[in-house]
Amino acid sequence: MSPTLTIVLIILVLVVVAAIFVGVQAGRRKKLQSTFGPEYDRVVADTGNRTEAEKELRERERRHADLELKELSPESQSKYAAAWEEVQIQFVDNPAEAVSTADDLVTRLIAERGYPTGEYDERLANLSVEHASTLQHYRDAHEISERNRDGSASTEDLRQALVHYRALFADLLGTDPVPNNGAAASPDSTDVKAAAPAPRTPADEKTDAAPDTSR
Repeated sequence: MSPTLTIVLIILVLVVVAAIFVGVQAGRRKKLQSTFGPEYDRVVADTGNRTEAEKELRERERRHADLELKELSPESQSKYAAAWEEVQIQFVDNPAEAVSTADDLVTRLIAERGYPTGEYDERLANLSVEHASTLQHYRDAHEISERNRDGSASTEDLRQALVHYRALFADLLGTDPVPNNGAAASPDSTDVKAAAPAPRTPADEKTDAAPDTSR
């Protein structure tokens, strides 16, 4: 075999190996994008480096594989669905307390499914592997819940928080907790809007206290 032919063969082998490597990497990336959905882009944006982001997401998958997750029994599903209906009833008279109750109920459900309920960021990371589609709902609900604690969330904010909590709750539960309402669990849902005037929140009081300059 001539030296020229040997060099050509080596180059061909290197090209094939490179093509295989690129193909494997592309397959792994596509799998991560399929698994994590919008969470993939979020982690890439947060890290500023696609390689580091994919490393983080694969680490989440490894930690998730070590969890002993379990499906809920029909009895447990019914129990949680009934508890959620109570939360929505509570919202009519006390929206702030209802949101706090919803947060506690979601946390209990997370724990019963087998997820650790330690730090909030850890919960997000663990949930992102199988529940990425509703993870932004959890983030939005948590942010409003934090404002609820210091009294800066309006009644409409609290209604939105309950809708966001319901999206994750239904995802974890495996069924819509209030199927007869026929409303989708999305930020535009109105099924938890109070049928009667709800108690005022500090944020509402500040709005009402503003002077009327229209006269």
